[in-house]
Amino acid sequence: MIRLELAGAHTRVHSTLCGACPQGSTGCCASPPGVEWSDVGRIVSLGGAGWLLDQMTAGNLRPGRRGLLILRVEPQGGDGHALPKRCVFHGSEGCTIPPERRAATCNYYVCDDAFAHGGEGRGDPEALAGRRAQDALVDLYGRWDLELAALIREGWPDGPTWNQDFLVWLGRHYDRLAATAASAARALRAG
Repeated sequence: MIRLELAGAHTRVHSTLCGACPQGSTGCCASPPGVEWSDVGRIVSLGGAGWLLDQMTAGNLRPGRRGLLILRVEPQGGDGHALPKRCVFHGSEGCTIPPERRAATCNYYVCDDAFAHGGEGRGDPEALAGRRAQDALVDLYGRWDLELAALIREGWPDGPTWNQDFLVWLGRHYDRLAATAASAARALRAG
C-alpha cells in the first residue's frame, strides 16, 4: 500500500513494503542520498541550521561537492550475520531523525518494487498519485540544486564556508525557490 502526505515541497510518500524490504533490513538506507544544496536550504528553512552544524561537528555529515554527505556506519548489535553499512541515522525502527531534518529524497522516494506492491500496475489511485508526486519532486529538487549550485559557485568559487551565515543565505534562497515553484507543483497539493 502507498500512502501519500501532500505538503508541497515537503510531501512524503510511504509504502508498507519498506518495513519488510526485499533488499534487507537496511533497505534504501544502505546507500543514503546526499544532502544536496536544496536539502540543506530546506532543513535550514525548517529551523535546522544549528542541527546541521552539530551533525557536522559530530562527523555524521561532511561537506561534499553538491552539499553534505551522510556518514555510513556498521550496524550495531546483530545476530552474527554480516550486515551492510547503513546511514548513520538508521536505527532498529528505521530513520531516527524527524522528516524536517532529512534529505527530501528520504521523504519522497520509494522504489519501483514498493510502487508495484502498492498497486501502481493495477491503477491504485494512491500509488499513481504517489508516483506523480515522486516524479514532480525529483524534477523540482533537481532544478533547485542546479540553480543553487550556480549561485554558490558564483559567491564561493573555492567552496562555501560551512557556518551560520552561509546556511542562513542558503535557507533564504531555498525559500525564494520554494515560493516561486508553489503554483507549479500541482501533483504536490491536495485537491
